[in-house]
Amino acid sequence: MEDVDIIELFWRRDESAIRVLSKKYHGYCFRIAWNVIRNWEDSEECVNDTWFAAWTCIPPQRPSVLSAFLGKITRRFAIDVLRKKNAAKRMDAHIIELSDEIEMLSEKSGGPEEYVNEKEFIALLNCFLRKLPERDRDMFIRRYWYMDSIGEIAQRHGCSVGKVKSNLYRNRKRLKQFLEREYPECMERCGRGKEAST
Repeated sequence: MEDVDIIELFWRRDESAIRVLSKKYHGYCFRIAWNVIRNWEDSEECVNDTWFAAWTCIPPQRPSVLSAFLGKITRRFAIDVLRKKNAAKRMDAHIIELSDEIEMLSEKSGGPEEYVNEKEFIALLNCFLRKLPERDRDMFIRRYWYMDSIGEIAQRHGCSVGKVKSNLYRNRKRLKQFLEREYPECMERCGRGKEAST
């Protein structure tokens, strides 16, 4: 069933929408949750919470890209589960490594919270990603959206772990420079440049 038809089922409050959604997107959402928390039961729970959240949000929302909408919800649930589970104990090495990379990215650019709004940051990020060669873009998205391990990305692209690490490092650096260059222009376009400088 096409995504527009699934969304229409939600808008009609047809309970079969959940069954159809689960059939089409269970594997996709489960993988996103698994890559964050690495636990079968918790990943399943995140996926089930995603279906409930979708039922609650559609309507009034009408997602333009259903997979991205569901992926974003699943990621948030998975990160919340991870935070709760690791509040009193050491985090998984995969997540620590990933957190360190993201922290390095936000050190100088200030991170998305400093941007005028989330939509503006997403537009800038999409602009940056479109400029990357297809392989670099895939590695970047697999790491920072799907949270794949470096080893999984290396296997996917048939290259060494070292090559993936250096590729991600170079592109994090490029993104930082891109944001530092583009952000002031966005502020001016929004009419906030003067306010920020006073």
